[in-house]
Amino acid sequence: MSVLKLGIPKGSLEKATIELFEKSGWRIKLSSRSYFPEIDDPELACSICRAQEMSRYVESGVLDVGITGKDWILENESDVVVVADLIYSKVSKRPTRWVLAVPGNSAINRIEDLAGKKISTELVNFTKKFFAERNIPVDIEFSWGATEAKVVSGLADAIVEVTETESTIRAHGLKIILELMESNTQLIVNRSAWQDPWKQEKIRNMAVLLQGALNADKIVGLKMNVPDDKLDQVVALLPSINGPTIAHLYKKEWCSVETVISEQQVRDLVPRLLRAGAEGIIEYSLNKVIF
Repeated sequence: MSVLKLGIPKGSLEKATIELFEKSGWRIKLSSRSYFPEIDDPELACSICRAQEMSRYVESGVLDVGITGKDWILENESDVVVVADLIYSKVSKRPTRWVLAVPGNSAINRIEDLAGKKISTELVNFTKKFFAERNIPVDIEFSWGATEAKVVSGLADAIVEVTETESTIRAHGLKIILELMESNTQLIVNRSAWQDPWKQEKIRNMAVLLQGALNADKIVGLKMNVPDDKLDQVVALLPSINGPTIAHLYKKEWCSVETVISEQQVRDLVPRLLRAGAEGIIEYSLNKVIF
């Protein structure tokens, strides 16, 4: 039997990735003493590795497919196939940003002001290339963590750091002078594995289900009963992907109306539906929405 080697990112993305797979239909069981978690699919074999290294393992063929950030693919200059963008995180559920930041009271306001200065970052190769392309000589130093503290303590003149909400950067009294790139989570595949028909089909199916689970995270189902003489008024209020599902109730001059909408729309829509004549409104969560 063929087996697809799947990489799960260790660290900040680990929990969110396992939850996403569970919502998509796969249960992954972790063990504190093993880097090879169990999965309830005999055609998959899981390995845990750092997101920073994932693209290297996928490119080399140690893994067939993995999940990592676009930033680390660029940092490692890895030659892999990007199958799907999977934008998710534990905080904002939007792409992250790598930014250039300096102390709030610094005289540095442009990247040109950093000529001859020291920059601390975990994203060394990308940052070196960024400044080299602009002919700005800088000293790039690798940071093992707590990068914001390096510039606060004077160990560096600036940092290149990843952020979602900018809260940590602001908490350290830093100011952002430039955004270097936007990154998001991606499903990547080894090029040789992508040429294997069985593996490609398995990966495509996985991508559809993962994306479907992500779509469902922003959408809810809405179901209600509506008298026949109020149906047109209620349906006119309902947004939907194609159109609401409508079915007549048994021996009643009423209809059951069902649709899927953005979760943010519910709070404003439900009172309007009630005023239009809808009754028994039910909101329910969805596991997957496939467009």
